[in-house]
This record gives sequence, C-alpha cells and structure tokens, in this order.
Amino acid sequence: MRQLRDLGVREGGVLVVHTSFKAVRPVEGGPLGLIQALRAALGDAGTLVMPTMTDGEGVFDPKRTPTEGMGITAELFWRQPGVLRSTHPGGSFAAVGPRARDICRPQPLSPPHGPESPVGWAHDLGGQVLLLGVTQGENTTLHLAEALAPVPYSVTHPCVVEVDGVARTVDIAETDHCCQGFQRADGWLRARGLLREGKVGRADAKLAEARDIVNVVVEHLRADPLVFLCPADAGCEECDRARASVDNPAR
Repeated sequence: MRQLRDLGVREGGVLVVHTSFKAVRPVEGGPLGLIQALRAALGDAGTLVMPTMTDGEGVFDPKRTPTEGMGITAELFWRQPGVLRSTHPGGSFAAVGPRARDICRPQPLSPPHGPESPVGWAHDLGGQVLLLGVTQGENTTLHLAEALAPVPYSVTHPCVVEVDGVARTVDIAETDHCCQGFQRADGWLRARGLLREGKVGRADAKLAEARDIVNVVVEHLRADPLVFLCPADAGCEECDRARASVDNPAR
C-alpha cells in the first residue's frame, strides 16, 4: 500500500489496473493480498477497475465466464463479493467501489474500448491507469485514444452474443493490431513528465492520469494516424490487416 501511495495512486480515485502477478510476487496473501493492497491504497471512497476480457467463443455470463489472458489477479478479482462486472461479451471489465456501477453500465458492442466503455467512463471520471509488471501493450486506454482520434483502421473479430435467448455469432469492429507500437507512449508521456515510475513488490510500475494518456496519444495519432502500426515491410500480420482496412474499413 505504501509503494502504491508513493507512486501516486490517489486515495478516493478511480484506478484501472493491468497487472501480472508473476512480476509482483511474492506478496503476502498472494493475488488476493495484492487486491487488498490496491483497495487499501484507494480507500473506501476509491474504485478499483480491472479488465476481465474473454475469448468470445461462447455466450457470456458475467457471473460465470472466466477471463482469457488477463492473469490470476483479474480472474480472482471479479469473483470477490461486491465486485461488479460489465456485460460486453468479449471486452468486459470488473469494478468495486462507489463508481463501480458507472464503470460497469451497459455499453455498445463496438468499439469495445471506446468513449462509452469502462475505460471511457474511467477517463471521464478523472481516473488513473496503473501498469503493474506489464507494458503499454496491455493498456486498453490507448485503444480509447485511437477511438477518439479517430484512427482510420478497424478490423472485425467474431463474438458470440445472445439475442432474444438465441446465441449467434456477430463480427465486432475494433482498432486491433499487434500493439507493439503502444510502447511509444512511454516516451511521449515521460517527455512531458506525465508518467510516474517505480516499484510495487518486485514489479516495475507505471502510473498516469487517463486524461493525460488520451490527450498526449490523440495528439500524436492526429499527426500520424498509423503511428502504432508496424511498418508495412515488417511482416506483422495483425498490423498488415489493420493497414489494409484503411482502404476497406470494417462495418
């Protein structure tokens, strides 16, 4: 808790956390101990938010469907008493605290991380983003910036949704690519003194205001809308697909 406060986590604030427990450990109490420390740093008036995204291959049940690739901390977080989970079939988030219902309210299917999404509402509420043992490549707030810029690329991914009790597969459009280019955000934020860096447990931690992230990244995206994509000759299939969508946008 002291490390989180020293880093700049704001008591009473909204905090979006992306974390790898393997990088943080050992922690007394394991992943639940880490969650306890995060909640203690925020205090009773603070709201803790974590991604709980799924593979979208089956009908999503916010009370039962496990996360996919989010790590053990996020997987245990949404299962705790009092924690709410949003209902997006692929891009859900979980939250606990006074603003949890605002964060987890219903959202459009596309874009999953746009203005009307958990990261969008955390941004509107003046929230912070904590990368704990992970890189900017996991920072979903950068997808929010892409939506607000807006970038010209958009690709679709199939996702199972339930409509009137019947499961069917729909294509959900989003600003998807390999996300290696997201690492550029570190330098942009550091150059303006907007990135707090330190240690939490054994993990490298990075903290920034969501509004600062979006403002700086949107500025760069408007100057170069494809700045996050790998070069055309890099052989990156994900970025090549995003680049191709500029001329053939997903609908």
